[in-house]
Amino acid sequence: MEQALAMHQIKKVFGSGHTEVTALKGIDFTVAPGEFVSIIGPSGSGKSTFLTIAGGLQNPSSGQILINGHDFTSLSEKKRSKLRFKEIGFILQSANLIPYLKIEEQFYLVDKVKKEPKNQERVKQLLTSLDILNLKDQYPRDLSGGERQRVAIGRALYNDPSLILADEPTASLDTDHAYDVVKLLVKEAHENQKATIMVTHDPRMTQWSDRVLRMEDGLLVPVVDSPAE
Repeated sequence: MEQALAMHQIKKVFGSGHTEVTALKGIDFTVAPGEFVSIIGPSGSGKSTFLTIAGGLQNPSSGQILINGHDFTSLSEKKRSKLRFKEIGFILQSANLIPYLKIEEQFYLVDKVKKEPKNQERVKQLLTSLDILNLKDQYPRDLSGGERQRVAIGRALYNDPSLILADEPTASLDTDHAYDVVKLLVKEAHENQKATIMVTHDPRMTQWSDRVLRMEDGLLVPVVDSPAE
């Protein structure tokens, strides 16, 4: 089966000597196009470390990462940056919006970098599905934390990535909007064949997942009542 992301024997060690901590202990993991995988676990268990390594935002201590068949770990930083921009949509706990750009303009910055025309219809579709179309002419400072997070989610989807990595995407949202966001991510995964990994501390958000894994002692283990089972 084709894999959007394949991670082989991924280890991550922080510190050295008596301060050495092994956060990830030889993880093997794959996710296919169109698959939505949730990863749960307590704070400090290594979930975010795993996700940032999967997206190349930090390097593993050892192991191999393949993104759509490309050996990500062996690429130069320049080529890794290009692959990240093209193939990966990051949804981080911090919205990271450009403060001097209006909400609608946050999306078109992607087109400017790619030297492609604006896709106004796609922006309208995403803002509508996230219930923030009425905010398109506002600046980030005018929005609540939850609204900024929804903008960041829309911006990550706008680039049409093949792999979506979401780190606690619902943490700053109320329950209704949190459910809406997760269902949107699941819809994107299933209908547009996007491989999606969501890290969450909230088990309620995993109910639409194809697989649910738990980070325990630096390893990923299947959750017994995972929807896929």
